[in-house]
Amino acid sequence: MKLDLKIFTKLIILLLLGVTSSNIQAARLKDLADVEGVRGNQLLGYGVVVGLEGTGDKRGASFTPQSMANFLERLGIRVDPEKLTLSNIAAVMVTAELPAFARPGSKIDVTLSSIGDAKTLQGGVLLMTPLKGADGNVYAVAQGPLSLGGFIVASGGDTAQKNHANVARIPQGGNVERAIPFDLFSSGQVRIVLREPDFVTVTRVQSAINSFFGMEKARALDGASVIVPLDAAIAKAPVHLLARLEQLEVQPDIPARIVVNERTGTVIIGENVRVSTIGLAHGNLNITIRSETQVSQPNPLAQGDTAVVENTDINVSEDGGLLRVVQQGVSLGEVVKGLNSLGATPRDLIAIFQAMKEAGALQAELVVM
Repeated sequence: MKLDLKIFTKLIILLLLGVTSSNIQAARLKDLADVEGVRGNQLLGYGVVVGLEGTGDKRGASFTPQSMANFLERLGIRVDPEKLTLSNIAAVMVTAELPAFARPGSKIDVTLSSIGDAKTLQGGVLLMTPLKGADGNVYAVAQGPLSLGGFIVASGGDTAQKNHANVARIPQGGNVERAIPFDLFSSGQVRIVLREPDFVTVTRVQSAINSFFGMEKARALDGASVIVPLDAAIAKAPVHLLARLEQLEVQPDIPARIVVNERTGTVIIGENVRVSTIGLAHGNLNITIRSETQVSQPNPLAQGDTAVVENTDINVSEDGGLLRVVQQGVSLGEVVKGLNSLGATPRDLIAIFQAMKEAGALQAELVVM
């Protein structure tokens, strides 16, 4: 039997829709939550950049020559910091993040920020800088040539600049020297923490985990965390368990929220936004200013000079806003369609949403950035 191509295509589309419709809006657990204890740690250090082409710290940064004098003294060279007038060095703060499970020998990226009056860090090299954690211990050492991703050039009173020239990076410029002591499974349980706390979502996470085990094993503690105990069988391969739990599909409960940015006119409306029955009217005040340059000529027998005059017309008009009725319980698409029918711009939408919120008709959280 020969199958028609159009019928075959429709069947494929229906099959795909049937497969995806049940999982629509669902997300992997690893995209919604983190495992407690699996996080990075911030590192901080003070370093000196050398090799600058006269663009380093000047005499206003007294700590820079003192730092270089201390560095040279550790190499067996003693100099007076007051006599150092170097302009090719700059003091910087070095920051980095030590990833979870980083081990000695791993490489991490470091960021350098000038703390003196250097013009640019272009072409510099960072000297060996220890990076410490919040406990004061050294966890990494950074060193290497800088990468700015920009430049600054000045000549003859003219300056050309691209990006920020006083912040640089050293990709893979830090060597991990010490691992942070932490045993993820020492407590005999694993705590999964939602990035956006929500009681509905956390109960769905609990149900998904219990369905995976086929028994009531997971327990929600609050609106953000779920506890999964590790029994003797699971404790043999806890990493494999977490890898499988991260792939579980969970449908998050998204709150009704409208986010507006008054500076850029951006409006983001959540799917669950609803409004009560209200009357809505909106009018715009338009001001038009038109300026024309005209030449004024005197009469043939009149004594006068030709002059250039400026002719300015100012028109003020207000667009009439009809009173529209918005029914209770309308969806996001209906709200947008109704506001578009009023000819509302993004900035008009911001004013309308704020007024609806004040009237108590907007069943959503209004976030103004």
